[in-house]
Amino acid sequence: MTETIDLAGSCRDLGILEATLDEGIARRAAIGLLVLATDQTMEHEFARLARLPGVGLYVARLHNDAEITPATLCAMAPRIAPATALLLPGLGLDVVAFGCTSAAMTLGEDRVFAEIRKVRPEVACTSPVTAAFAAFKALRAQRIGVLTPYAPSVNATVRAYFEAGGANIAAFATFNRPDDREAARIDAKSIRAGIAALAAAAPLDCVFVACTSLRLTGIITEIEAETGIAVTSSDHALAWHCLRLAGVTEPLAAAGRLFRL
Repeated sequence: MTETIDLAGSCRDLGILEATLDEGIARRAAIGLLVLATDQTMEHEFARLARLPGVGLYVARLHNDAEITPATLCAMAPRIAPATALLLPGLGLDVVAFGCTSAAMTLGEDRVFAEIRKVRPEVACTSPVTAAFAAFKALRAQRIGVLTPYAPSVNATVRAYFEAGGANIAAFATFNRPDDREAARIDAKSIRAGIAALAAAAPLDCVFVACTSLRLTGIITEIEAETGIAVTSSDHALAWHCLRLAGVTEPLAAAGRLFRL
């Protein structure tokens, strides 16, 4: 027969205990990420690239339409500041990253950063296109291949924005999957084949895989070995740029040429 023990009245209240406060998770850097509501990929990619000791990643979701068009990209502008306000209110951030490549180009980086700084006036800002330009410079890449999931109307903006910024786009290709929910499901085999096609079409120094929904980090070193050229993406370049802006500079050998610099 099982004995029943009555614990009623047996709790001993120890009152208030002493607690020592340390520097917290983000003792080296606190990075805020504005991630689109439909994005299935960005947090996964950042977890592979930026989960370093003393680095904190803090995410807020920003409402967007699943269909990627110039109109839906423009509609994000007034949503940026409210989403930024959700990132660690009352605590410091070193960097805020806006996680949409095509919207950063459609709105312009200055407009995006102005919206962020309505809430965080002094913070360092970046976006996938900002990070891409910084990556091209760091890699000394002159001839660029671009791979996107976008429809022709958005691709026209992407190509024009890169060229206006001084990038020499030597090859361009698209999967034409304008639904962000489908873009996130483009598989590794398709992305590898797309990069290989660009590399075969023209002499390139670097391929940029545009859109934070596309997955690259798990295959980047293999693709660079196969093609002999540097490869980066919206998430890959953005994670690297966030770390560098926050003063985190050690190389990551398994994350591709850019992270080895």
